[in-house]
Amino acid sequence: MSALAKASGALKSVDYEVFGRVQVLTLIVLSHSFSNQYTEEEARKLGVVGWVKNTSQGTVTGQVQGPEDKVNAMKSWLTKVGSPSSRIDRTNFSNEKEISKLDFSGFSTRY
Repeated sequence: MSALAKASGALKSVDYEVFGRVQVLTLIVLSHSFSNQYTEEEARKLGVVGWVKNTSQGTVTGQVQGPEDKVNAMKSWLTKVGSPSSRIDRTNFSNEKEISKLDFSGFSTRY
């Protein structure tokens, strides 16, 4: 069991999709999304792991794993805050469950 799990008790996993004006593209070749950058930063700050990805439908989707209280804090951020230039209309959460171990070692952007 990881140190994160030992220190914080039960681990949770949840999938999410954020709707609204949530993708802001930069002018770099890879068109890295600022919303993904801010999501990664917030996840690292909170101490959760998982991934984030822009969809072709203009939403942001991903998965968060970690101690229940930290996952709940990330869910709140995904619902109410987001990146500085985003407008969140709604956030859908699905497949929320308790897990025995983390599937990821960090938080990353998928392309």
